[in-house]
Amino acid sequence: MSTDRAHDDLHWLALACDLARRCPPSDTAFSVGAVVVDARGRELARGHSRETDEKVHAEEAALAKLAGRDLAGATVYSSLEPCARRLSRPKPCARLILERGIRRVVFAWREPVLFVEGDGVETLEAAGAEIVELPELAERAKEPNRHLLD
Repeated sequence: MSTDRAHDDLHWLALACDLARRCPPSDTAFSVGAVVVDARGRELARGHSRETDEKVHAEEAALAKLAGRDLAGATVYSSLEPCARRLSRPKPCARLILERGIRRVVFAWREPVLFVEGDGVETLEAAGAEIVELPELAERAKEPNRHLLD
């Protein structure tokens, strides 16, 4: 990976981690932030868990702001591995991402088995998506979720 791309990935993922702090606290869901960036490195949309309703996920909130837009070449930055299984909606975030034509996802923290089995990485990779995990930001992603982890 080029130095510029690695720098950009850290920048956008740090923003996603910061967005997770905006989530109303929940005992039944993670606080997650997400940013969608186009192929030229420009922000298209951002979102966070519970932004529009108590069940909306961060990636879902960001993607909803881009309805009808061509997202080929875009990257989703998410503080938490996008979900591949979901109890609160018919489509998990990994499927929403793939359906929008996005084939690159950068995240900080793998979903712990607390609510559902976290296998978003496997789902995305099976569909040919490029996955970049930046565990150096995992602690930042966990901060707004400490009440669930301790």
